[in-house]
Amino acid sequence: MNTKHTKQRVEFGDFQTPPSLAREVCALLADTDLSPSSILEPTCGKGSFLDAAIRAFPDAISARGFDYNPDHVQVAQTMLANHPNARVECGDFFSVDWESVLCKLPDPILVVGNPPWVTNATVGSLGGANLPQKTNADGLRGIEAITGRSNFDISEWMLRKTMGWLEGRIGVMAVLCKTSVARKVLHFSWSENAQIESAKVYRINAIEEFGASVDACLLIVRFNPGSRSVECDVYETLHAAIPSTRFGMWKNRIVADVEAFDRLSSLCSDGLVGWRSGVKHDCSRVFEISRKQNTLVNGLGEQVSIEADVVYPLLKSSDVVHGRGPRKYLFLPQRSMAESPLDLEHSAPLAWKYLLSNSDMLNNRRSSIYRKRPPFSIFGIGPYSLTAWKVAISGLYKELRFSKIGPHDGQPIVFDDTCYLFPCDSEEECDVLYELVTSSAATDFWLSLVFWDSKRPITAKLLNLLDLAALAKNSTSGHLFRGD
Repeated sequence: MNTKHTKQRVEFGDFQTPPSLAREVCALLADTDLSPSSILEPTCGKGSFLDAAIRAFPDAISARGFDYNPDHVQVAQTMLANHPNARVECGDFFSVDWESVLCKLPDPILVVGNPPWVTNATVGSLGGANLPQKTNADGLRGIEAITGRSNFDISEWMLRKTMGWLEGRIGVMAVLCKTSVARKVLHFSWSENAQIESAKVYRINAIEEFGASVDACLLIVRFNPGSRSVECDVYETLHAAIPSTRFGMWKNRIVADVEAFDRLSSLCSDGLVGWRSGVKHDCSRVFEISRKQNTLVNGLGEQVSIEADVVYPLLKSSDVVHGRGPRKYLFLPQRSMAESPLDLEHSAPLAWKYLLSNSDMLNNRRSSIYRKRPPFSIFGIGPYSLTAWKVAISGLYKELRFSKIGPHDGQPIVFDDTCYLFPCDSEEECDVLYELVTSSAATDFWLSLVFWDSKRPITAKLLNLLDLAALAKNSTSGHLFRGD
C-alpha cells in the first residue's frame, strides 16, 4: 500500500463517488420539477457526479467543476470533453474566488457534490493543511471547545459556505455527506433564518458505496427568496416515496421527530440539572484497578498498594447496559473539583506514592482540560458521584435503558465518563425516579429528541431537557402517556 497516497486520501477525505450512485442521485433530482440553468461542483474529484448531473440536465447552459488534485482534474476533463458547456479546473475550495465564479452562473443553480469526509482533528494529526481558517462561529464556551465539541467535519464548514452562496438565489444543493453533518448545517442555516424552501435527507449505505463505516445520506436543500422552512423530511432509501420521519427546529433546538415532540413539548425544560456524567480521567491503566483474590492490580499488570478509602467500585457503559455488577475499581485522587490530589501526600501517603510512580503517564495526558488543574486531577467528580443510590444510563449504546444502582459491599458505585447518573438520597427516591424515567411518556419525549446515529446519542444535556416535576404531575393525572 502506498503510504503517501493513503495519507493524502485520509487528509482530503477522498472518497470518490461511484458513478452508479452519482447517476442514481441525479435521476432522483431529475424526477422533481428541478430545471437548473447552471451546475456547479466545488470538489468534483474525477468528475462522475458532474458528468451524471450534466446528463440528467442536458439543458443547463453552464457546468463548472473544481478540484484540488490535478490528477483528478485531468481525469474529469477527459470524461467531460464531449460536454461543450462543461469546464473543469484546478482550485482549492478554501482559496477559490467563489463570488467571481457564482456571479457568472445563472439561476436556477444546482450545486452537487461529495465534500471530504474528514474532521479537522484528523487532518491536524496528519500534519495536513487542508483546513479552513479557524473561527468559533458557534460561540462554543471554552470547556466545550476543550472537550471536543469544537472538532468539526471539514464538509460541515464547506456546506455552510455553499448554503451561504445560495442565500437570496433560486437553487438547490444536493450533496453526499455524513448524516450528522447534514443535521448540523441545517441547524446552523435555520438558526440564521436562511431562505430555505425545503430540505430532504435520503439515507445511503456508506459501507456498500464507499467502504466507510458511517451514517451517511444525500442532503437536498432547495432555496427560494422569502422562504423560511425549518423542517427536513427523512427517507430511508433513495427509492423511498414517503418520508419515515421529519426533524426540525423548535425554539432554536433541533428535534428528531417534530410531530412527537409537539405532543410532548410541555415536558421540556432547561432549568433542572440533575443528570451528570461519570468520572473523566483519560488514563485507565493507572486509575482503573482490578481485584485478583486479595490483590489490587492496575492496567499495567502491576500490584497496587493504596488506601482502601480512595478506591470505589466502578461501572462502565457495557456494565450498565448488560446489568452487570462492578468488575473493576476506580482510584479517586479527589472527591470533588474543589479538592486537589496534592492533599493525598498527607491524607493518603500510599496513594500519593502511587501517583508519583505513574507521574510520567499522568502528566502526558493529551487533553488540555488538565492543564490548569493540579497534577493528577480528574474531572466529573463531586458529591453526586458518591451518593449511595443512583439511576444510570450508558451514553454509548443506542437504546434508552436505565438502571437502578445501589451500594456494592457497602460502598457507593462510581461510573466512567461514558455513563450518566442521577444521584438519589435514598432507595425510595431512586425507585420513584426510576419509575418516572422508564415511563412511556419519558421514553417518547427523549425519542423525539435523540438522533441515534450520533457518536454519543445520549448526553446529560439531552437527559436534562426532561422536566421531571412536569412529568410527575402529568403521570399522576394520567396525561401524556402513549396512546392518550
